[in-house]
Amino acid sequence: MAKVLVVTSGKGGVGKTTSTAALGAALAQAGGKVVVVDFDVGLRNLDLIMGAERRVVFDLINVTQGVAKLQQALIRDKRLENLWLLPASQTRDKDALTDDGVRRVIADLRTKFDWVICDSPAGIERGAMLAMRYADEAVIVTNPEVSSVRDSDRIIGMLDSKTVKAEKGEQVKKHVLITRYDSSRAARGEMLSIDDILEILATPLLGIIPESQDVLRASNVGAPVTLSNAASAPARAYTDAARRLMGESIAMSVPTERVSFMNRLLGRRAA
Repeated sequence: MAKVLVVTSGKGGVGKTTSTAALGAALAQAGGKVVVVDFDVGLRNLDLIMGAERRVVFDLINVTQGVAKLQQALIRDKRLENLWLLPASQTRDKDALTDDGVRRVIADLRTKFDWVICDSPAGIERGAMLAMRYADEAVIVTNPEVSSVRDSDRIIGMLDSKTVKAEKGEQVKKHVLITRYDSSRAARGEMLSIDDILEILATPLLGIIPESQDVLRASNVGAPVTLSNAASAPARAYTDAARRLMGESIAMSVPTERVSFMNRLLGRRAA
């Protein structure tokens, strides 16, 4: 049975698109047939992180409006044969998305994939509402800062009221993914602790992704971090999160970048 998963948050810049790509690749590496869908109409970025920006011909809007068939718009990943991308339009606005169009596309994707991962735009406007509308599960991405956590709490309320499942009296299964976490800064009180975040959001923790240059480097070369540097701390954390989504019981730990200050300094000088 296909699962539709929305990766969402209220605040922009917290790592939704990076997380969508990383989780999608990790689930595909585990054997699932996965499609990642970009709902950020007008600000298309998922294709960049997937390294497929030059292969986009048709997009989500074309499919919802019947201009192109789904198979014409789907882009198969060159590294993983069971990973696909459905890109967003860069020239249209979010008003071009319709509830009926999204419903038909999601229903079609359910018949073809094990995982349909919807990359939501930030905020609570039309694109974000439609990205979560047909979700079975949600990953709420948050940074360990008050404004990000507060916005995530608002999104949890939307998931409990504005989705098809909510309207049927059911619940979208929710998970919190904490990104850009720095344990040393948290210990100094410069960012919220894990316990603080979970107390505010009252939602199960899916994973903790450390602050890391590996994530930025992966995005710049057009590859999910789980593929570009599988041994890095964020890649391991995303892989564990994907395994938890699949139902595995994986011990939770706070990952850190295992790079010494001297190595960082030498790396900067070499650059």
